[in-house]
Amino acid sequence: MSLNSLRFIHRNALVELRNVPSDRTLLELLRDDLHCTAAKEGCASGDCGACTVTLAEAVDGRIEYRAINSCIRLAHSVEGMALWTAQDIAEDDRALHPAQQAMLECHGSQCGFCTPGFVMSLFTLYQQSDQGRNVTRAQAQHAISGNLCRCTGYRPIVDAAVTMHHWPQPAASEEGLLEKLEALAADRLNAEGAENAGATYFAPRSFAELLHVRAAQPKAQLVAGCTDVGLWITKGHKRYDTIIDVTRVAELKRIESGAAALSIGAAATLNDAFAALASDRPQLGHFFERFAGLPVRQSGTLGGNVANGSPIGDSMPLLIALGAQVVLASERGERMLAIEDFYLGYRKTALAPDEVLARIVTPRPLPHETLRAYKVSKRFEDDISAVCLCLALHVEDGVIRRARIGAGGVAAVPARAVATEAALVGKLFSLDVLEAAAQVLREEFDPISDMRASSAYRREVLGNLLLRFYEETQPGAPTPLADLTWEHLA
Repeated sequence: MSLNSLRFIHRNALVELRNVPSDRTLLELLRDDLHCTAAKEGCASGDCGACTVTLAEAVDGRIEYRAINSCIRLAHSVEGMALWTAQDIAEDDRALHPAQQAMLECHGSQCGFCTPGFVMSLFTLYQQSDQGRNVTRAQAQHAISGNLCRCTGYRPIVDAAVTMHHWPQPAASEEGLLEKLEALAADRLNAEGAENAGATYFAPRSFAELLHVRAAQPKAQLVAGCTDVGLWITKGHKRYDTIIDVTRVAELKRIESGAAALSIGAAATLNDAFAALASDRPQLGHFFERFAGLPVRQSGTLGGNVANGSPIGDSMPLLIALGAQVVLASERGERMLAIEDFYLGYRKTALAPDEVLARIVTPRPLPHETLRAYKVSKRFEDDISAVCLCLALHVEDGVIRRARIGAGGVAAVPARAVATEAALVGKLFSLDVLEAAAQVLREEFDPISDMRASSAYRREVLGNLLLRFYEETQPGAPTPLADLTWEHLA
């Protein structure tokens, strides 16, 4: 399906816009075209949350709500969805929504810049949690992890989140919304295949259609959640005449769990992909919570993070350690590569012009696997790693039988530490062996110095993390920070 018009539900009514440029951001459309100025532009990079809005779509007969950053989201991506800003959730008589009233009563609001974004994160939490009932402080902290506060501090905002249910429930402002969303989806299906002359935004609805469009448009920019491409538009001021959006392809959103492997579709959101990976390996929960903020994880996709090829993307070192493979597809067929072989140079991958990343396949945990993922950054969450190190060792009878180590932030591409692996395999799992391997790891890469860390710091941290891995896996060791979640830290 190709688009030159845009339709979505706003204030419980259908909005239809024509001739929306393919690379127009959702925030631009809201503020400039619809005059919804509650959503603010703060960082224009999905970091501060001032632009947060709530999206909803019909999924299996129910409404699914998500808070996302509108500054880096493309306008056409909300086709067929419902959307709210902080201007839209008060009642017609101006009675405040419980999320707004709680912010007021708990003194969580000061300036009018970041507050609307916080309100929308709380509104989304309210919708997801049975009108705010039984929200814990840990859940509240998780929900606002993508919003920055410069005025009141987070304590009163968390207070507001856990007391939203005290205020009167709003009237049925979403009456008939599910039916409207389903009808809009049906209209899109009926329009499938219709010719849209001059369309520059393609949103294929099947895998076969995606491959056909890609073959016909090899120079078009592929997008999913736009958590990075959006930056190229807002910060790099790049323009894209033609865009192919993969997020409506059902096959690419599938997550399938087999006896030997987990298959994650390239368009599965980071939230869904991480939940699937953590169901096999719960110790990764803390690492995933430190990956960006919640709105980014609800919009971005695992396939987008992998295909982007950034040397500081946190998912790739983990996938390298897990022994993941990527499946690349075109009308010519499919091929599979080990993920470390997918990267050819700085932001250069093995994708051919007519190919798309279809799915990521990760082996299921094997007996005797010990896995840790470490992220070193200046902020606890919503920050870019200075160093990311992920280790998967199989130790049996005290001997390291197998080792896979992935590293990020230390080379031009996400890298596998093959020399360090060789220094470990076949050796006793002992402090002497790990200390020797730590020195190999420090010398295996030649990282750059930049605003996040110096080259010397990165080298030292790499080796220290390997030694930390050893200490954390010893009998009687305290629960490592890498295994803690918000429930522990709240």
